[in-house]
Amino acid sequence: MRKILIIGAGPAGIFTALELLKLGSNDDITIIEQGRLIENRVCPKSKTKECIHCKPYCNITSGFSGAGAFSDGKLSLNREVGGDFPSLVGEELAQEIIDYTDKIYLEFGADTHVEGAEQTDEIREIRKSATIAGLKLVDCPIRHLGTEKAHQLYYDIEKYLIDHGVKVLANQNCSDIIIEDEVCKGAVVNGERVDADVVVVATGRKGADWLDDMCRLRGIGREAGIVDIGVRVEVRNEVMEKVNRALYESKLIGYPKPFGNKVRTFCQNPGGFVAQENYDNDLAVVNGHSYKEMKSDNTNLAILCSHHFTYPFDDPITYAQKVGELVNMLGSGKILVQRLGDIKAGKRTWQKELSQTNLKPTLVDAVAGDITAAIPYRTLTNILNFIEQMDKVVPGFASDETLLYAPEIKFYSNRIKMDKNLNTNISNLYCLGDASGWTRGLMMASSMGVYMARQLMKQQ
Repeated sequence: MRKILIIGAGPAGIFTALELLKLGSNDDITIIEQGRLIENRVCPKSKTKECIHCKPYCNITSGFSGAGAFSDGKLSLNREVGGDFPSLVGEELAQEIIDYTDKIYLEFGADTHVEGAEQTDEIREIRKSATIAGLKLVDCPIRHLGTEKAHQLYYDIEKYLIDHGVKVLANQNCSDIIIEDEVCKGAVVNGERVDADVVVVATGRKGADWLDDMCRLRGIGREAGIVDIGVRVEVRNEVMEKVNRALYESKLIGYPKPFGNKVRTFCQNPGGFVAQENYDNDLAVVNGHSYKEMKSDNTNLAILCSHHFTYPFDDPITYAQKVGELVNMLGSGKILVQRLGDIKAGKRTWQKELSQTNLKPTLVDAVAGDITAAIPYRTLTNILNFIEQMDKVVPGFASDETLLYAPEIKFYSNRIKMDKNLNTNISNLYCLGDASGWTRGLMMASSMGVYMARQLMKQQ
């Protein structure tokens, strides 16, 4: 009987264990998670009305089911969305695994309705407008779990794993990976050595910097990947009404002049709420939630600019963190928000001005200020030019009252070197999900976990 240690209880780790059970594994499986079990993950902000910086970890970013499940709970059902895992294992196989993984989500209560699954005249018109604007519209059916519904779904998965013999241990801090003669032997958890025959690291975006440190310290093959830095945009629902109705989430990609960096929309939340997440060292970043039943008057979405650094710099995660820290400094530790019209006018936004327009911020404790004083010029120029292109697809998107929140940062720039069987240069060590740099989002991370389990079963 092998001892399998899974570090991180996000979608990649969860679905590794889940698929092992479904395939009849007799392995001794343990999942350790630095945060809490899902039934104990509660953000007090609903009562306090402002972030109180929970210790030792933010309940939004840490805990069973990971950070993504507590944002908006959207499953992208197209292999073109969610990272580069398909390029590793093959596009057809990746799509087959996505379809299979989607059925598992349905078994645990996911909504059977799929957003954007039908090719309508409205979608064709949106694509035509995007093409004229120099943007690419990526068709991607979305299964929306909803933030509150995802909580129940992942609780049911957690209970299933425990009931079937998987040890799911919360509040477990992994400080090191034990590697001897290029073979992984286990990990150091809560200060003690834990031996294992197989170690699967699936620490998510929250643990991407930790994994990067492990790579440098323990000689795990890696390469500097892409880091995404951007803003979260909020507009009235009326502005996004056509896109929301036809697609629910518009996935648009562009390469705006003059720099030509890839800029994309991400995590669109019709009737949603802008939210704050806290990472290590009290770094506050912005995200978005979308509930199934509770709705706001606004739609929010991220606009992310991708940066791929070259020699001699190879630490993009730290770069992104520094950008976030600078924005936080201007916001006195909180999320910064600015009206687009004020950016165009070359002025900061004042708190009183936010109450003088049709658009009311859903992140009520965001601090009005000047994000242009903190976001790098190249990044901000790309984003502002992309917004102007978006305005041709969604008239009113670039209006003066449009809100930009910062910083929105996705920590998955570390890219672990591995072959198509997910083998790293260290025997018995595997790295999955967003922390590995190969996935971005719930569905692709879950699918990579399924694939991992199948590879492990081949080794029995």
